[in-house]
Amino acid sequence: MVQRAVTAGTKRGAATAAKRQAILDAALCFFSQFGIHGTSIERVAERAGISKTNLLYYYPSKEALYVAVLKQILDIWLAPLKAFRTDLQPLAAIGEYIRLKLEVSRDYPQASRLFCLEMLQGAPLLMAELTGDLKALIDEKTAIIDDWVKRGQLGAVDAHSLIFMIWATTQHYADFATQVEAVTGATLQDEAFFSRTVENVQRMIIEGIRVR
Repeated sequence: MVQRAVTAGTKRGAATAAKRQAILDAALCFFSQFGIHGTSIERVAERAGISKTNLLYYYPSKEALYVAVLKQILDIWLAPLKAFRTDLQPLAAIGEYIRLKLEVSRDYPQASRLFCLEMLQGAPLLMAELTGDLKALIDEKTAIIDDWVKRGQLGAVDAHSLIFMIWATTQHYADFATQVEAVTGATLQDEAFFSRTVENVQRMIIEGIRVR
């Protein structure tokens, strides 16, 4: 009897998680195209295959849903940076970070575009996250880069500027994917183009911070 209850509870938990993710995926699709003001709860619910009432059970307002989507984006976006460790070889770590960030741009372009849109609007619903957990993480990782510079393992470089440059370069391929495709005839979904992009961005940035 206990085992049946546990199994039933596990199934309910999985079903709930799947429903939440379906809602977040549907919301991301609309928010990334039309923003929060151009998106209706009704359209999100319809795309997620549930009722508006059911959606509001999980996310009580459109603003709450929007913030939930943005927080999930931050988790995805920051995961590669969290892998930075003091015991890594600096140039290899930065090269791997560039590759992982380009993978995020390739695999989650809608998420990157929505995050960009939120930043352009002044981050009205995400400022607490930016000045809290995000800043704490950046402080931690810039300290690692500063230590590498002090040890002579990297050329003299400002840690924040390096991270901002990597963000700007890698996220360009998601935020301006239409422009990239118009100019090059390819996207990051093209395996050969993705490999060339990783190689070129790694080389340009790494050669700029290598010890001379």
